[in-house]
Amino acid sequence: MFTKNASGGRQQVIAKDVQDSEQITLIQQHLSMLAMKFAKGDFSGPKRIHGEAMPGLVQLTTGFSRVQFNYQALANGAQLDYVAREPELIDAIHAYFDAQLSDHARHAVSGHAMHH
Repeated sequence: MFTKNASGGRQQVIAKDVQDSEQITLIQQHLSMLAMKFAKGDFSGPKRIHGEAMPGLVQLTTGFSRVQFNYQALANGAQLDYVAREPELIDAIHAYFDAQLSDHARHAVSGHAMHH
């Protein structure tokens, strides 16, 4: 799940089955690894999946040191907060989230869709 906010956005990955501790552990390992890679400016994962031209990636790759990637384990998965202060980096995070949502249309959902 990708939810844009004023300082960037939040990526949440939630296990379909709350009892599936193996799945939850895998989600937590995946997101914590992403957080560590992103903090070093390594966006090879998204590039491999979405291509070099993925919106927002160029700005995030060059401006990664000015973005905080805050990982947090959840009871049923994990979340990663993307926090930036500069408008162009916040825009880049939003563009990146939009691209994730359009590329993973079947699996990813915007956080706003959940508030029925």
